[in-house]
Amino acid sequence: MNRNGVAIDETFAEAFPMKATRLVITAHNIEWARHAAVAATGFATSVIACGCEAGIEREMPPGETPDGRPGISVLIFSMSGKELAKQIERRVGQCVLTCPTTAVYAGIDEGEAVALGKNLRFFGDGWQISKMIGGKRYWRVPVMDGEFVAQETTAVVKGVGGGNLLLLARDTDAALAAAEAAVAAMKKLPNVIMPFPGGVVRSGSKVGSKYPALGASTNDAFCPTLVGLAPKTELTSETRCVMEIVIDGLTEADVGAAMRAGMDAGIALGAAGGLLRISAGNYGGKLGPFHFHLHKLMAGGGS
Repeated sequence: MNRNGVAIDETFAEAFPMKATRLVITAHNIEWARHAAVAATGFATSVIACGCEAGIEREMPPGETPDGRPGISVLIFSMSGKELAKQIERRVGQCVLTCPTTAVYAGIDEGEAVALGKNLRFFGDGWQISKMIGGKRYWRVPVMDGEFVAQETTAVVKGVGGGNLLLLARDTDAALAAAEAAVAAMKKLPNVIMPFPGGVVRSGSKVGSKYPALGASTNDAFCPTLVGLAPKTELTSETRCVMEIVIDGLTEADVGAAMRAGMDAGIALGAAGGLLRISAGNYGGKLGPFHFHLHKLMAGGGS
């Protein structure tokens, strides 16, 4: 398949089940809400080493937040509900409770309830109080700028992690331009995040390594400096840079829609813009049950 001079591989991205939640962080102004959201989603690119994958979903105007203040919604994904609950408590406790003027609320109502402010309230050293509003419990914890408000619980739901695109380009400028355009298009959609820095990862990996202690290692088949050296390569001499985008979403449809939007954005730049090919990473169907076939997505279908 070829679109605007860009070859679309007949392959699929392989994704897997995760657990997810959405948190709504509000503050006196959007700048402080963003400070807290950026800190709370830091060091959260991959469950391989970070415990969770997290990112900012979108800004929320005052009319959409529980307390009528500017807010940021963040999505957090992990491999189990237990690990996700641990990550929520640590990240909110260290990055939101500490940030001036913030409050935190559940962004999803239906699902398995896990602690949000339920345990963080003990920071109040006995001065904390709770309020029931609309059947939901909120904790008010005294702090030095007034009080920190946190909803008692947030809901955990099933999610999908590991959707991905590989953008093969003629040079670094072209690869970055295509990746940035794809991420910008994906960010316009709800219910998805791209957890790596700027939404892009240059260190795509394969399963296994020559070193037994490593479970993953560099994806040498897509490394341009290894063309002619590695036993197998996916690249030609014309391809000098590859960027990957990883997508996590609340549903299979959300991930598929984001991948399609990302491909459309790259194709709009086309071969004239230096994007030569779009591919995806999979493990032969052994990693996860969600298979996003690129040709089907381009035809308007799902996974």
